Amino acid sequence: MKFFLILSSTNHFLMLRHLSIVSLLLFYGFLGHAQRIENVVVTQQNKTIEVTYNLEGLEDGQTAGVSLHCSEDGGTTWSNALTETYGDVREGVNAGTGKRIIWHVLEERERLSGDRIVFEVRAVAKSAVDFGFEMVFVKGGTFTMGCTSMQDSDCYDNEKPTRRVTLSDYYIGKYEVTQKQWRAVMGASTSLSNPSYFKNCDDCPVERVSWNDIQQFIKKLNQLTGKKYRLPTEAEWEYAARGSNQSKGYKYAGSNTIDEVAWYDGNSGGKTQAVGRKKPNELGLYDMSGNVWEWCNDWYGNYTSNNETNPQGPSSGSYRVLRGGRWSNRSSYCRVSNRSYGHPDGRLRNNGFRLVQSL
Repeated sequence: MKFFLILSSTNHFLMLRHLSIVSLLLFYGFLGHAQRIENVVVTQQNKTIEVTYNLEGLEDGQTAGVSLHCSEDGGTTWSNALTETYGDVREGVNAGTGKRIIWHVLEERERLSGDRIVFEVRAVAKSAVDFGFEMVFVKGGTFTMGCTSMQDSDCYDNEKPTRRVTLSDYYIGKYEVTQKQWRAVMGASTSLSNPSYFKNCDDCPVERVSWNDIQQFIKKLNQLTGKKYRLPTEAEWEYAARGSNQSKGYKYAGSNTIDEVAWYDGNSGGKTQAVGRKKPNELGLYDMSGNVWEWCNDWYGNYTSNNETNPQGPSSGSYRVLRGGRWSNRSSYCRVSNRSYGHPDGRLRNNGFRLVQSL
């Protein structure tokens, strides 16, 4: 469900220090089942944008992470969360009326122009126990999955044929799940308290976890937080790695130059590295190429040429999908379309994961 508010005046947003407004289209949706944003008002105050809103529907002990996003094409493509924002924004926002966000436009952009300027307020409820998982919104859309032209001649047969896939909105982890986060959820007393081969690195991705181990982790995490985390489908993983509707068509997740975005056999030093140290992709996601293979929810199987909507993969199989490549792979394995697989019980120092939340 979406609500639309349109404000307009006479001029465009023009060059640096010459700002005025032609139209603001602000919409919000119900994010999750309880929290909601209502009574939104947006105005221009000199060189800033002011957004006021009410945040309702949070449970006792909950706060929300609130972010403001901008589009210049009527909502077809979106920016990452605007950073030069102040007030009732980012983490720890309590429920209430008269919430206020100020965006200092000129501190973040030299110009903002056009007659289809769009702002979106997003809110995600946070449990009192959230373990520091940062989730990035992925706007649904349609993309070509598999061996596309930017993969050059590096494609393997299991990446073919290509097909058109349509996905709904979702959230995906900004980073791979770390050893620190795994320990915090699983506790010190279990046999899976810290399964990683490369220990003594809190911010390194947890590895040597099987697909089945991760299901235990997710079950416990959801019980502790009251949320509905899961593994990404293979299609969700690839769409996010490509940058979703922000994609620039890169071979790797965020660049055509692998050293900018990935830890692989040419630069890893023979081990995993702390998450978030390389350049992010178009969505602000880190390490989608390299560092560790990432488990997906799907059973592994051959592609077909049939177009699909929210595909879940084969209904059965012997192996689960792995994506993204690892610290000890050559560069071709770290491409956004490359596929691998593993036995659901397999525990290798190559394999980790990141989380997804459905809307």
